[in-house]
Amino acid sequence: MFELSKQFRFEAAHTLNRSVDAEPSRRIHGHSYRAEVTVRGSADPATGMVLDLGLFERALEDARDGLDHRFLDEVTDLGPATMENLSAWIWRRLSPTCAGLTRVTVHRDSSGEACSYFGSKLEGVAQ
Repeated sequence: MFELSKQFRFEAAHTLNRSVDAEPSRRIHGHSYRAEVTVRGSADPATGMVLDLGLFERALEDARDGLDHRFLDEVTDLGPATMENLSAWIWRRLSPTCAGLTRVTVHRDSSGEACSYFGSKLEGVAQ
């Protein structure tokens, strides 16, 4: 069993209603984010790969494009722009094309914060 991870970075602005330091959070402000996406599985005997890195890169670029240099308050289906919601949004965006998706972690390195999402295998699958 292998785990394969790939990262992408994005810059984005948002507002947030909080109970602590509420006024500064309600103002538009931005962050530099780093997302790490992990898939788990066995290597295909024919290719020797868990997931073709080219396909992985394309899927991550699609997610990055939906977030990078965006006003997160306007991103469809995100909800409040928390690290929790960002992790889940990326999961939903990638799960249809990334077999074996195991974890999505969003980091804000400047503040030493991170949030990991371990979603359901049924998410993103038509039922």
